[in-house]
Amino acid sequence: MPTPLILTRDDGLAEQLLRLCAAVGAEPQLVGPAPVGRQQWAEAPLVLLGDDQYERCAGLPRRPGVVLLGLEPQECETWMRGVELGAEQVVYLPEAQAWLLDRIADAVEEVAAPALTVAVLGGRGGSGASTLACALAVTGARGGHRTTLIDADPLGGGLDVLLGLEGSDGLRWPALAAARGRLSSTELVGSLPHLHGLAVLSWDRGEVAAVSAEAMSAVLAAARRRGGLVVLDLPRTAEPAVAEALRQADTGLLVVPAELRAMAAAGRVAAAARAHLSDLRAVIRLPGPVGLRSAEIGAGLGLPLAGELPSEEGLALDVEHGRPPGQRRSGPLARFCAAYLTEVLPDPDGGTPR
Repeated sequence: MPTPLILTRDDGLAEQLLRLCAAVGAEPQLVGPAPVGRQQWAEAPLVLLGDDQYERCAGLPRRPGVVLLGLEPQECETWMRGVELGAEQVVYLPEAQAWLLDRIADAVEEVAAPALTVAVLGGRGGSGASTLACALAVTGARGGHRTTLIDADPLGGGLDVLLGLEGSDGLRWPALAAARGRLSSTELVGSLPHLHGLAVLSWDRGEVAAVSAEAMSAVLAAARRRGGLVVLDLPRTAEPAVAEALRQADTGLLVVPAELRAMAAAGRVAAAARAHLSDLRAVIRLPGPVGLRSAEIGAGLGLPLAGELPSEEGLALDVEHGRPPGQRRSGPLARFCAAYLTEVLPDPDGGTPR
């Protein structure tokens, strides 16, 4: 676990900082009168520097992740020292305790840029939204992205079944339905069932537990702090937890079969989703019974097109045999997922989305 560096000779400040670190499971290095080594200064994920030790660090190279802790809020010199050091923030305790607790937790968890979060919804029941969500997650993990798949539909039967993971150990939603506050992303992801690097939060086959908006917020925020890709399989309901998931999503895909009735139902789903998510795109499932064109459906819904999903032979049989959707790289489902993720995700080795 990364180790924050505490630099202060003020016993009261040191005690407060040690307590905050202990609250998130961090074991910091506490440096008193001993000299600060350049390597020690450079390698710590976070430096918590008491204002009483400013002069000891004034000659060290500038680096990110330095928080200067003032002892007297009235002293403007502390802010000037923060500017000279290139400090990320100047704070005072106990006023900034909540902010500092989150900042220490971020450093301990090695938080990167928040994950791109994709919400997948069905325009009507049986549209194939869960299949697409699973295929996106499988494709993302196969492409080297940290990927978490979250099943937010308690009546969907469980995405672990769709992925062939129903017999795997790990937490399901009932164990997290009462979650509140900040969750450790490392501990959350490590406790879930995995499939070739893909972490899956699904439902079990027991009684349905009510998931509050607070629980959805806590779980999704922890998954997003991990970085990479988060895929949400959402139900067509207006429950508070679903609204919270849509608010945290960056983009959404609405799967619409090329049928008149499906188009009418999808219009209602789109209107409800766009109240919380502005970037919603249509995925048209082909073929339809009367030859409706994808462009016509998209225009009728007022949504940009993300693409089309032709029918795929053998997909239903794969699911029955526990083979995950999207594993056939040459199939239309996997090709759509690969093209879409290439467009919206940065390369896992760095770079920007194309």
